[in-house]
Amino acid sequence: MLAKLSQLPIGVRQYMLVTFNYWNFTLTDGALRMLVVLHFHQLGYSPLEIASLFLFYEFFGVVTNLIGGWLGARLGLNRTMNIGLFMQVVALLMLAVPSVNLTVIWVMFAQALSGIAKDLNKMSAKSAIKTLVPNNQQGALYKWIALLTGSKNALKGVGFFLGGTLLTLIGFQGAVISMACVLAGVFVCSLLWLDKDLGKAKKKVKFSQIFSKSRSVNILSAARMFLFGARDVWFVIALPLYLGQVFGWDYVLVGGFLAVWVIGYGLVQSIAPRITGKTEGMVPDGRAALVWATILAVVTGTIALALQFNWYPQLVIIIGLMLFGAVFAINSSLHSYLIVSYAEGDGVSLDVGFYYMANAIGRLIGTLLSGAIYQMYGLSICLWIAFVFIILTTLISWWLPIKNSELLMPKDMGFK
Repeated sequence: MLAKLSQLPIGVRQYMLVTFNYWNFTLTDGALRMLVVLHFHQLGYSPLEIASLFLFYEFFGVVTNLIGGWLGARLGLNRTMNIGLFMQVVALLMLAVPSVNLTVIWVMFAQALSGIAKDLNKMSAKSAIKTLVPNNQQGALYKWIALLTGSKNALKGVGFFLGGTLLTLIGFQGAVISMACVLAGVFVCSLLWLDKDLGKAKKKVKFSQIFSKSRSVNILSAARMFLFGARDVWFVIALPLYLGQVFGWDYVLVGGFLAVWVIGYGLVQSIAPRITGKTEGMVPDGRAALVWATILAVVTGTIALALQFNWYPQLVIIIGLMLFGAVFAINSSLHSYLIVSYAEGDGVSLDVGFYYMANAIGRLIGTLLSGAIYQMYGLSICLWIAFVFIILTTLISWWLPIKNSELLMPKDMGFK
């Protein structure tokens, strides 16, 4: 096996290592999120208090994406990825203390480290693909970004199930310790084999360059902020608690259901190029983002309306969530391709980092609203807010460039 791997082109080997790092990190990130939500709900925390535990996680994600892109361009993506892996190990070990020491402040600081780690890892992985695929192969770029993003979210779904299962079988402390040990091994492998100059800008990058000067990147970033705010405002806190409180589901069932949803979401992301035009030999542009945002708004509004009138809520939540996930996955995959396509080749992590800063702002807003609105008004109002956010995404997407729809995708899917 090792002999066969050594014969592969260096770009392919680096892609496989970046993906391996990203996969393992994502597995622990998904499991940790589910562990925190369910464990602290078990301890008697209110939805708003649980949301507050993620405040630093999301806030420092905003800061990390803004500065992390500059660090990635200046230091190299290998260093930012490895720093992310190491910080996640530390964050997991911080949560391994006895339950009596798990104060709100302690957990928030651990989550802050985890949030920094997650966004360093994600920014590094997405940016690395741009450096490994030639600029004239936009079809190849779309394919590899879709595969990376889709597989990541599928594994995040496995992480949700893993979190609920580990909480039931070995408890909170046992779960975080076991995940820290696995990720420590991944960190060592990354230190040994990841290219030391991966993604490092050829020119000196000034700190003032952390804000994007590209109109396309700025518009897409604004659309992304509201898109992910719309997802998290009802999915991240409100939905898991609703499934347990209203439907009476246990931890394993809640984690399992959300795992199936995220796995399906990831699989749809992986095949998004086929759905959005690959079979006709085209790559998507701003028009595609506008169309799919409109479809998502219709789906979300329909779910909110049905739940508002209490029309078969269990059936609506299960089927509606699956439909929402499929359409949202296509939107997310389109955005992930467009940002890497719009980004400058030298110092790509600057534009990608700025874009994911907007993503993190949306998640921060969505997470806080998810706990607060669910506690005060219930799940249906969370869905109406999601609907408004997606309408804003649709309106913003109107200004995205429309110029790539006739661009033929090369058949060559090779790396540099």
